[in-house]
Amino acid sequence: MKTPGPWTMPAETAPHAATWMAWPSAPYTLGHTGAEAELARTTWAAVANTIAGFEPVHVLVPPSEAEHARRLLADDVVRHEVLLDDAWYRDIGPTFVVGPDGLGAVNWVFNGWGRQDWATWEHDARASEVATELSGATRIDSPLVNEGGGIHTDGAGTFLVTETVQLDPRRNPGWTREQVEDELARTVGAQKLIWLPRGLTRDDERFGTRGHVDIVATFADRGVVLVHDQRDTDHPDAAVTREIHAVLREARGADGKPFDLVSLPAPTTLRDAEGWVDYSYVNHYVCNDAVIACAFDDPSDTEAREVLTEAYPSRHIVQIDARPLFARGGGIHCITQQQPAL
Repeated sequence: MKTPGPWTMPAETAPHAATWMAWPSAPYTLGHTGAEAELARTTWAAVANTIAGFEPVHVLVPPSEAEHARRLLADDVVRHEVLLDDAWYRDIGPTFVVGPDGLGAVNWVFNGWGRQDWATWEHDARASEVATELSGATRIDSPLVNEGGGIHTDGAGTFLVTETVQLDPRRNPGWTREQVEDELARTVGAQKLIWLPRGLTRDDERFGTRGHVDIVATFADRGVVLVHDQRDTDHPDAAVTREIHAVLREARGADGKPFDLVSLPAPTTLRDAEGWVDYSYVNHYVCNDAVIACAFDDPSDTEAREVLTEAYPSRHIVQIDARPLFARGGGIHCITQQQPAL
């Protein structure tokens, strides 16, 4: 158990003041044709406009995309013009926390998911500062290379992380588990870290994050963990998810209690044009009164909706086709970042 610092990261299920997002502009998010670019824009807009029905939404938009954003985003979505490298704001934006000074914003070091050769991050530091400054949050700088998609919390000091992210030698060379735990205690109030061994198979390939937890497992409530469940043994993630389930069954939270594990089925779709898919219903976003959930035009969409309805009984479950997002390297959770209410 770690002694937490003055800042605490609330659970995603806690009330929000707003959601922050970024608009796609890089070639690896827009694609290489006009049709691909329009599909990316309309998908990002669908997520933003849906969330805006439940809470305020702010979207950072690069000048080159201002006209498209104006055309596709709802009038009540607030746009902020700023240079961007990419649109995965969960990762390039700040992680909001609360403490004695009110709202805080942890600015992690971002280096393109471990210096990936296809990624650029020249403007990403500024992208994080925009939400920090406009929200009025106290800036909390961290030397840890980390991304928002690499952590999940129950809001009571328990965090899920993966060894392949925070201990990645291309992110944090030489860092030990204890050093990571101490830094997360200081910045986000972590008291107990549950170290999962890895993420999904596709996410460990060239265009992946090397194992973000937010497509593997998440907290629906304190003590309740939703876990990706690949049931088809032909898919390599079947072995991955067995390993993750085994770790979580033995784990204990900061309160010393075991977790109630709830399986979220993987879609029955196993492959796309690039290989094994990492489609995951775990990668949903919880906002005020709603869950914005991934759909894949798959028979498992219905079961996933039923599981989410039971896990979040007081919220509307809204499913959006997330295949265009996953084809570009992420999902609904990856493009959103919550600002907690005070």
